[in-house]
Amino acid sequence: MSTVTVASVIADLVAEQEALDAVVAPLPAADWDLDTPSPRWAIRDQIGHLAFFDDTAALAISDPNGFVEHRNEFASAAMSNPKAGDELTLGRTRAMTADELLAHWRDCRNRLAEAAATCGEKDRIEWYGPSMGAKSFLTARLMEAWAHGQDICDTVSVEREATDRLRHIAQLGFITRGWTYINRKMEIPEGDVRVELTSPSGDTWVFGPDDADATVRGLAEDFCLVTSQRRNLADTGLEIDGEIAQDWLEKAQLFAGPPSNPPDPRA
Repeated sequence: MSTVTVASVIADLVAEQEALDAVVAPLPAADWDLDTPSPRWAIRDQIGHLAFFDDTAALAISDPNGFVEHRNEFASAAMSNPKAGDELTLGRTRAMTADELLAHWRDCRNRLAEAAATCGEKDRIEWYGPSMGAKSFLTARLMEAWAHGQDICDTVSVEREATDRLRHIAQLGFITRGWTYINRKMEIPEGDVRVELTSPSGDTWVFGPDDADATVRGLAEDFCLVTSQRRNLADTGLEIDGEIAQDWLEKAQLFAGPPSNPPDPRA
């Protein structure tokens, strides 16, 4: 497996964004207002969300002090009205036409790509929570593009071709097992889980020790869909051996934010 570098993550991030662009660009304007699986969010909100955080990610890289100032203002506004999250992040884009929003997202992600190209391998980037290493920071943007893109594809019944870009998301899904429990204020079950995944290209990706107490086997795409809470475990072909693996994947959450649950089976 080739070494992951900042440049390789940027290339995969841009490719993932372009793949989603190819889905939304041909949509009729009316379809941008279709409800997606995310409560209260239409397709335009999925793209507006990506645009907002691609834009602030570019700011975090190119102007750390400016980002910290934005973060403080954002946190202050959110604390004064805990329900204002959508207005803070989506208010501007909800007033745009579909064409304006698509152009806006393209501008935001282009700024992110330009800023990311200046990152060194060991750079750390300020973010809304703890600072992140540059590769992890950009991997999170890739995950967001893929996961929110899945919501859009499900809404308009588009089958995306799985690619080996999922390697980034699968690794994120694996390393956030502990976070799934910490976020729920639960004890992390003792024992290790080994994850053996078949990649879209046919390679095998392995995470975890050989002598793990439990094992997960199956398609990388299924694992990514479960850990990003885009599919219920029961709706995938993942094979689980061990109670701690079963418990984890029934509540897995690779993304930040308050605890949330996967969709119901066949939802």
